[in-house]
Amino acid sequence: MQKTIFITGASSGLGKSTAKLFQSKGWRVIATMRNPEKETELHILKDVVVLPLDVTNPEQIISTIKKVTNLYSVDVVMNNAGYGLIGVLESLSDEQIHRQIATNLLSVIRVSKAFTPHFREKKSGTFLNITSTFGLIGFPTCSIYSATKFAIDGFSESMAYELAQFGIQVKIIAPGGMQTDFAVRSMELGQHTAYEQLTAEVSKGYSPEQMANYTKVEDIAQITYEAATDNQNKLRYIAGNDAIGLYEERVKAGAEKQVQNIKTMFTF
Repeated sequence: MQKTIFITGASSGLGKSTAKLFQSKGWRVIATMRNPEKETELHILKDVVVLPLDVTNPEQIISTIKKVTNLYSVDVVMNNAGYGLIGVLESLSDEQIHRQIATNLLSVIRVSKAFTPHFREKKSGTFLNITSTFGLIGFPTCSIYSATKFAIDGFSESMAYELAQFGIQVKIIAPGGMQTDFAVRSMELGQHTAYEQLTAEVSKGYSPEQMANYTKVEDIAQITYEAATDNQNKLRYIAGNDAIGLYEERVKAGAEKQVQNIKTMFTF
């Protein structure tokens, strides 16, 4: 029987790559995005349904998911929509902070809540929640972004306990750097003169030379597919060599040691 995955933020990057991969494996893909009229690839693929969804719109989340679950039996939900808000806290406006939380965190909570009755009635289903290396490890200029990703991690672990009794799994995919246009397309920057040296140092990590060493988005999509199909009762999937390296350092050296090491890197 054909399986179905519902993906938020499927217009580009990891969402789009994952949609293509699942479709190639014979899945039905419900690919949602804010502006489906701009999509030129997914809608021509067999068994791909492209739908409009602004994840900051609670009413549209509810209506879209009701429409989808009335038509299809969904097996996997991939909470992928999000963007990076990068800048020291003093550089960010209250409106920027609210928008980041609404997009990155509240959307995951709302989509998960809307789909939970569907999975509970089926007594099966999997949530794949996309976080980040910076949802496991803090980093300068990422305070609000990390706040949303750390929150998704904690939300996902708690939901995994709540939903286990119904045969529902919650899994976290925590990618490191990916070879996408995320730094241009999905990143909002804040600037503050008091932190120019710090910002310049952190920005080196987003240089074309550094990004060329990041993991291919197709490889992260493959890890996402494996998480959906490996039948393992596993919570976290650390995705990408840089992510694995940083996480292993935290596990082996301890969080306190790693924190001191990172502080030393950015003490001028």
